[in-house]
Amino acid sequence: MAREGEPDISNLVARLAASSTEHDRIQHLSTTHLPNRDVVLWILEQLHCVLYPGFFGPRDLTEQSLQEHLQGVLLEVRGDLEAQVAGALRYHEETPDRAREIADAFLGCLPEIRRLLSLDVQAAYDGDPAARHTDEAVLCYPGVRAMTVHRIAHALLQLEVPLIPRIMHEWAHAETGIDIHPGATIGESFFIDHGTGVVIGETTIIGSGCKVYQGVTLGAKSFPKDERGRLKRGVKRHPTLEDNVTVYAGATILGGDTVIGTDSVVNGGVFLVQSVPPNHVVQAPHVEITLRDRGAGR
Repeated sequence: MAREGEPDISNLVARLAASSTEHDRIQHLSTTHLPNRDVVLWILEQLHCVLYPGFFGPRDLTEQSLQEHLQGVLLEVRGDLEAQVAGALRYHEETPDRAREIADAFLGCLPEIRRLLSLDVQAAYDGDPAARHTDEAVLCYPGVRAMTVHRIAHALLQLEVPLIPRIMHEWAHAETGIDIHPGATIGESFFIDHGTGVVIGETTIIGSGCKVYQGVTLGAKSFPKDERGRLKRGVKRHPTLEDNVTVYAGATILGGDTVIGTDSVVNGGVFLVQSVPPNHVVQAPHVEITLRDRGAGR
């Protein structure tokens, strides 16, 4: 019942409550099994402090205080990560008993993730003449931020954690405009220049030393279906870039059987659905440019 001075919305409330049970795909009542998005993003924030000490989190760290700082953060992260993984496993009707094992295995991946990110940061500096220092890449570059989240989410997906990698991935997508599915396999020293509009699909494989520019799509050529007309999942749908491939702005490369060979370059605006041998350049037909004098005939 509405209090004095408040509008009576009881009818609306009743209709919304009834529709919640009717449309059960967008409600999740009477369960705590869903991961908490806010906690997942808090974990992601704390992992930035671990992976980039002094850049994120406390600024007064020294070599002497670093270990104490890392221990405190990791103990907090471990407990919350275990709880979120347990919830995700229960949500997928799996036993939550593996949650502690998964959390520990993931934390054990952090030194390797740091090594890869250090190479990504160096690749960003080496690949962009506008960069004045690697610090700039860490603090400012959306490609580095997107790759940081991707390497974390990919490690969790490799450990078969449901939902949580996608929560992290979509946060990074919203933050940076770069859409990298956690399932994509990306080698060392990867650089995304500018980054807005980049899409890298789930089954993409990218070798070491690759570079892509804004607006690049590494996508699926088609979506195979089973005998009942349902989309097949878990098949290779997205392209492979071998080592030291550069893909310039606005290029689209599609198909699970499309392989771009080592040291090849795909020029901007190319639409590609076939493989390219190593050490080749792919370019679109030149567009004829016409200039018209705006003052003529006045």
